[in-house]
Amino acid sequence: MRLLLSWSIMEHSGTLILSGLIFALLWLFSLKSRRQSCLPPGPSGLPLIGNVLQLDKNAPFKTLLKLSETYGPVMTVYLGRERTVVLVGYDAVKEALVDQADDFTGRGPLPFLVKATKGYGLGISNGERWRQLRRFTLMTLRDFGMGRKGMEEWIQEESKHLVGHISSTKATPFDPTFLLSCTVSNVICCMVFGQHFDYDDEDFLHLLQIISQSLKFASSPWGQLYNIFPGLMEWLPGRHHKTFSTIEEVRKFIMVKIQEHQDTLDPGSPRDYIDCFLTRLRQEKNIPTTEFHYENLVSTVLNLFLAGTETTSSTIRFALNVLIKYPKIQETMQQEIDAVVGHTRCPYMEDRKSLPFTDAVIHEIQRFMDIVPMSLPHYTLQDISFRGYTIPKATTIIPLLHSVLKEEKQWATPWSFNPQHFLDQNGNFKKNPAFLPFSAGKRSCVGESLARMELFLFMVSLLQAFTFSCHGGPDSVDLSPEYSSFANLPRRHMIVATPR
Repeated sequence: MRLLLSWSIMEHSGTLILSGLIFALLWLFSLKSRRQSCLPPGPSGLPLIGNVLQLDKNAPFKTLLKLSETYGPVMTVYLGRERTVVLVGYDAVKEALVDQADDFTGRGPLPFLVKATKGYGLGISNGERWRQLRRFTLMTLRDFGMGRKGMEEWIQEESKHLVGHISSTKATPFDPTFLLSCTVSNVICCMVFGQHFDYDDEDFLHLLQIISQSLKFASSPWGQLYNIFPGLMEWLPGRHHKTFSTIEEVRKFIMVKIQEHQDTLDPGSPRDYIDCFLTRLRQEKNIPTTEFHYENLVSTVLNLFLAGTETTSSTIRFALNVLIKYPKIQETMQQEIDAVVGHTRCPYMEDRKSLPFTDAVIHEIQRFMDIVPMSLPHYTLQDISFRGYTIPKATTIIPLLHSVLKEEKQWATPWSFNPQHFLDQNGNFKKNPAFLPFSAGKRSCVGESLARMELFLFMVSLLQAFTFSCHGGPDSVDLSPEYSSFANLPRRHMIVATPR
């Protein structure tokens, strides 16, 4: 018995010693690898999990900003086994994404998006696929009016639908979430599907709910765990399986729309983005290097549908919360709009130069909301020299947009809502180069000009028609995000829209 007990103790001790040796060797190897590759400095991490336990699971960007106070504006962290270089502050982000744009055009293989898109489409592509799809997408969306007069008319028409539906609430409390999602989504649907959906279309509302829930999942701690440990998470039960199954419903909806377009396609008279892509697909079907094939079409349309719906609608929802929180700002905007646009005619983009305060408030809403605080990750496609460091190939790059939009040397009061950030001493609108809610460089948001147009025209239309409030008064409005990780998503409030 004693012999067996002694053997058991020795076996247990040996296991502990072996585990400790493996732990130490992995740790030393990580340190050696960091020294040999001249990586930027950063906090020491644990084997396999890296620095994950050091991060605030609800707002990891806040931890990264705090760590930069010790390690500087270019630092290395490990998210699981993923080597990640974080760029902090306007100077570092601009130097990388703009001044060394060619070095930082790679897009990181974010597991959530890879799974949702099956690895295809514009959003996560690199190299020739990215070049072909981005050039085609920008050109096609511009041809269908993005940033131009044709798109302005679509948004004006959609504004009328929005105002009409809000009017039907008759100044009683309502949640604007899905109403705003319908409005914004219909703009991108006109460009991509050539179709406007009714606001009470149950199938359309179901798709919008899937989009909303998917972004919430991606912004939750569970979604972040999936991005860090995708292989492990695939084996574990959890809401990620439900999220991916519902995203598949959106893909099937898109595939049905593509089939409808194929059945009625007239190459000489394209109606929308899908028609243009299908025409190009037919033209290049015998070119082996073409990226114009079915899977890229499905996933790129999914990219446009997801990105073109939730980010802009969430920003408008946050804007309404801000106006309720600060009624004096709302009143000043209405006075300016009344003087320039009046109560009856539709606003135009050319009105923007005559509405400097309104324009400043919309910009400050985007800055203060900070909707994608860590941006979408970039990726090094080869070894890169940056600020005296060597960043190896296959390193994830996080341009911390949060640190740019809240940087004290760029903004007078970065942690307060202050439209004066975008006004000069004479009350004229002024630009700030650190205003980067759409990121910067060659991987900046494809739909930036569309989003800017939507925000301005929808906001002016709403303030023409209504004064917004809530029964609890301004103090009841909480501007802190409900979800905060991949995206800062605003809290829901029951609001009241009183006709003017």
